[in-house]
Formats: sequence, structure tokens, C-alpha cells
Amino acid sequence: MNIHHIGYLVKKGPKAQAAFEALGYIAEGEWTHDEIRKVDILFLQKDGYRIELVSPYAPDSVVSGLIRTYKNAPYHLCYEAENFEKELAELEGNGYIRIDEPTPAPAIGGRRVVFLMHPAAGMLELLEEK
Repeated sequence: MNIHHIGYLVKKGPKAQAAFEALGYIAEGEWTHDEIRKVDILFLQKDGYRIELVSPYAPDSVVSGLIRTYKNAPYHLCYEAENFEKELAELEGNGYIRIDEPTPAPAIGGRRVVFLMHPAAGMLELLEEK
């Protein structure tokens, strides 16, 4: 598995975008409105690093509870899986607990993603390879 991005939870997407662009990050497209998770998403890249700005747009967004705790902060690592089902099973066998079911991610071309939690390592997103 290779790291695809670092998920960064933000309250105000456009303000966060401007702050990261001032640091030299370049947007990889436009904001995506993810109706499944009720978040707006933008990928930015700098020096080979990709971050994903995630901003909830509804009170019942999957990250609404997290935004109260984390404010504007990184909150997950995303790994791209060559063999999605196999690597998901291996993660679960290593103590990662699935916190949702695999669903398409509009911001990443509809590839499936699933989120997992580990008590010692925190949140991880597994992304189906192209």
C-alpha cells in the first residue's frame, strides 16, 4: 500500500485553500460536493505530498462530530490498495475496525473507499486503486 493523501479536516474550505496555497500548494482541480458523506473536498499537492481538505456542509455530515474536536487539523492517512478486498481483510486482521462500508468516492473518480480505526494508530482510509 502506498500513501495517497493526508486528510485535513477544515471548518471553512475556501479560507483553508487560500492558506495552503500561500504555502505553495497547488489545487488538483475544483471542490467536489460529496453527497454521501455531506462534505466538500479539495485535493492540493506540494513537493510530492497530497492533502485532502475535507469540510462538512451539513450538521449530520460524517465529520461533524470530528470538527468540534479537531477544528482545523489532519485526521487520517489514506492508503491506496492494489488489492482492495485482500488489504482490507489484512488490516482488519491486524486490529483495524471498519467504521463504515466501502462506498464510491466522488472526489476520486468514484473509486471505493472505506474508513477504519485502530486504537493505537487512529483513523485510516483505504482507497481502491485505479
